[in-house]
Amino acid sequence: MGLNLIRNILFLLAILCIRQLTYCQDPVFSQFYNAPIQLNPGLVGLSTDGRVAINYRNQWPGWPQAYTTYSASFDQYVEGMNSGLGIQILADDAGNGTIKTNSVSGVYAYQLQISKKLQARVGLEAGFIQTRLDWDKLIFVDQVVPGVINGTLGGTIIPSLEVQPDNLSNIVADFSVGGLLYNDQYYIGVALKHLTNPNNSFSDNSTATYTGLPSRLTIHGGWQIDLDGYNNEGFGSFIAPSILYTRQAGLSQLNAGALFNRESFFAGMWLRHDLNNIDAAIISAGMRTDWLKISYSFDLTLSSALVSRTSGSHELGIIIVIGSSKNKKSRFEDCFSIFR
Repeated sequence: MGLNLIRNILFLLAILCIRQLTYCQDPVFSQFYNAPIQLNPGLVGLSTDGRVAINYRNQWPGWPQAYTTYSASFDQYVEGMNSGLGIQILADDAGNGTIKTNSVSGVYAYQLQISKKLQARVGLEAGFIQTRLDWDKLIFVDQVVPGVINGTLGGTIIPSLEVQPDNLSNIVADFSVGGLLYNDQYYIGVALKHLTNPNNSFSDNSTATYTGLPSRLTIHGGWQIDLDGYNNEGFGSFIAPSILYTRQAGLSQLNAGALFNRESFFAGMWLRHDLNNIDAAIISAGMRTDWLKISYSFDLTLSSALVSRTSGSHELGIIIVIGSSKNKKSRFEDCFSIFR
């Protein structure tokens, strides 16, 4: 066993230890504007056109597939109900199949007119989470015996004394809530995921130390600076600064930056901070037509993990509009162009 394999094993151990200590944090997309339901259930149904959103994230591909996340959703605004409806599917793979998490949920949001300019949205999400563990891919500390083989640092793997749980898969119900206040220029939103802290552990003996999947608090906001006086009948030109804060299991993340849109093309940049150090710079670019929006983003690792080791993170976002309408911009008196 060579030095590189030992390093990969230790890194996988670190991933699994982190996952255990933080009780499995939710994935957070860098392209949050292309995964609005994942961000806040209050954002479901921002358009009367049907919208299919597909998201893919590959985090740290320089290591052995540390995290890979897929998401797909459909949502639409129903004018007769003054409500948005949607469904979301998410799949997360940690450690190249060691821990797989799949979820499906239905989302509902009601829109309120508070005053002539000010509006509000309240969203609810309900669904199921399935977690699966591949026990054969786990490597425990008591299995790794370091040593030197032919003058090269290496080691051997021996059987572990850890006892395999009886159940390596479980399904739990999950509920989330979110809300927004907004006008034609600004918005602020709050969301709380996993309201009931569902118990997704694999062992019945963990109840004394594990209180369930921790709630995730998200606070986000932004504003839209229109550069063409609201008179453009296409996608328009605007700058959309935004800030996103999320906290789960004692760890925090803060994203701040802006997206610039010029008709069919857009680009943006954000900095991600863990409140102690800058974690990464996020660079994004994309294009859109009346029925298709596609964008790519790269997370340039700036922390001690180093981009040369992690190879950063890659995301692809695709939105397909069903029944797209002309004169899109004039149909909405709000600041959510970044999400459409």
